[in-house]
Amino acid sequence: MMPIGTPKVLYRTPGEGSWQWVDLWNALYRERVIFIGQNIDEEFSNQILATMLYLDSVDDSKRVYLYINGPGGDVTPTLAIYDTMQSLKSPVGTHCVGFAYHLAGFLLAGGEKGNRSAMPLSRIALDSPAGAARGQADDIRNEADELLRVRDYIFKELSRKTGQPFEKVSVPKADFYNVSWITKDLSRIKRFGSQEALEYGLIDRIIRPPRIKEDMPRKDAGTGLALGVSSNTSSAALSVGSPRSPQQLSDGLAHWL
Repeated sequence: MMPIGTPKVLYRTPGEGSWQWVDLWNALYRERVIFIGQNIDEEFSNQILATMLYLDSVDDSKRVYLYINGPGGDVTPTLAIYDTMQSLKSPVGTHCVGFAYHLAGFLLAGGEKGNRSAMPLSRIALDSPAGAARGQADDIRNEADELLRVRDYIFKELSRKTGQPFEKVSVPKADFYNVSWITKDLSRIKRFGSQEALEYGLIDRIIRPPRIKEDMPRKDAGTGLALGVSSNTSSAALSVGSPRSPQQLSDGLAHWL
């Protein structure tokens, strides 16, 4: 039977000789790894914002890694995360480990160029932001105008991040369906596999875990990821060093599997 709750892992702070048991998310935050794995609402967005701002204040020369596996979320909380990503001194790398739908895909594309990645079977989907205005006609019109303004902002940022043109370019009628531009492509939901996302400019590379050899020796237990036991719960021991990229974390895990 699987244990219920957040796993505990062994963690050693730089300069200290002893290990301590901390919850998994706490250990990853200290390694500058942040997970977005749920619907983004105001409360969750504030937690992500606070974590990013703290890590940037501690050391703005090291990269923050944003791991994304979620359905997106509300427009304003997601834009708050995006704008904060762009304003930090710390570079922010993004990595899709499962799926990044709707505005989660927008965050994926918003990472530092050269450090946006996805796993081979990742799925990404983008579309226009949605609204649900109710009330008097003038209120609905005002809400629609605001939604269009936000849509144009998102599309222009995607154009800047991907290199895709924002508006229609002059093309022969016969080539209309073979030419991409943001406003046409995202007028309805557009889905991408990892290779398609790479070609579109949403990511910069696909992380392919190395093949695991059966006779590969384990790493020394004093560094990287190791196995330990606390009470009746199996846990991983994590030693802090320089921030680990998605490829480095994948390589470390491969040595242990």
